[in-house]
Amino acid sequence: MNVLAIDTSNYTLGVSIINEEKVIGEYITNLKKNHSIRVMPAIEGLLKDCDMTPQNIDKIVVAQGPGSYTGVRIGVTIAKTLAWSLQVPLVGVSSLKVLAASHLFYNGIICPLFDARRSQVYRGLYRYDQTELVSVVEDRLVLLPDLLEDLKSRKEPVLFVGADVGIHRELITQELGEQAQFVPITHQNPRPSELAYMGLNKEGVSGDAIHAFVPQYLRLAEAEAKWREANENDE
Repeated sequence: MNVLAIDTSNYTLGVSIINEEKVIGEYITNLKKNHSIRVMPAIEGLLKDCDMTPQNIDKIVVAQGPGSYTGVRIGVTIAKTLAWSLQVPLVGVSSLKVLAASHLFYNGIICPLFDARRSQVYRGLYRYDQTELVSVVEDRLVLLPDLLEDLKSRKEPVLFVGADVGIHRELITQELGEQAQFVPITHQNPRPSELAYMGLNKEGVSGDAIHAFVPQYLRLAEAEAKWREANENDE
């Protein structure tokens, strides 16, 4: 089975093709550029480099969110379009879980996070049970001070991962001290091959059910939130 993975949920743009035996190809960039005009050429280029055509793809896996509202929407829309047109299953995976997945041998809590502005972060809490990545608590949008207080009470090492960790590293270190651990820059970005692997044996949606597949934003888009607030004030 050949699996195509797509992740545009944040600045990192990643696409990968794997099968049960190997990572066939992988493309990653971490640039402040428009994913909407870059992701399809990236997919086409990867397929060409791997001597494959879209018809060789048996499943699509996408980073379903949270993350950048626009980025998540772009990735999910393209994944849905491809899955529908190729008539293959579509699988969604948490963008935070993808970020945590590269730390197989860490013995403690893995905390992937994305900055959400206004002292808020999207965070996941995961740990490895042997080779299985399991969720400690569900992904959430939280205030950073609340997250740090929660982690402090758990009294075990925490590995912070993600390109946005640097924004909050000073406060994290101040509150958690040696309990907080950090990865080098080479481990800060999500790997699309990990995304593909997590979806390899996961049951997806097919046929008309693909139309009901939606991003997992974990909060309202800012424009929608303002619209609702304005309309509530008018009532």
